[in-house]
Amino acid sequence: MSYVGLVLISHSPKVVEGIKDIISQVITEVPVETAGGTDDNEIGTSVEKILAAIERADHGKGVLLFYDLGSAMMNAEIAIEMSGSNQIKVADDIPLLEGSYVGAVESNMGKDINQVLEAVKTAFTKER
Repeated sequence: MSYVGLVLISHSPKVVEGIKDIISQVITEVPVETAGGTDDNEIGTSVEKILAAIERADHGKGVLLFYDLGSAMMNAEIAIEMSGSNQIKVADDIPLLEGSYVGAVESNMGKDINQVLEAVKTAFTKER
């Protein structure tokens, strides 16, 4: 079975590796890739790292991107344009750790990219 892939984007490589470790404790089949830090592993983001992570995470059902801060989103959007794929979506205004965890669980259920994104958004927009 193929799953929607996830890409975790952060200004820090340590942040996304830690989140990937948490997800991997319970979800092992869903492709989860990281794009943390600059090309020199300094604080920042890299379009090239994001694009490479998208390519590794894409197993035919699309890729959902999660990010930590605004400039990561801008680089994610550039990477999406460069990829030429229409099966990549950004989880806007979703917490990186909690959102990607929910996304991994929903992807693991075999949902398509739109269903996974909708479930993630619903999880974080309910009134409390």
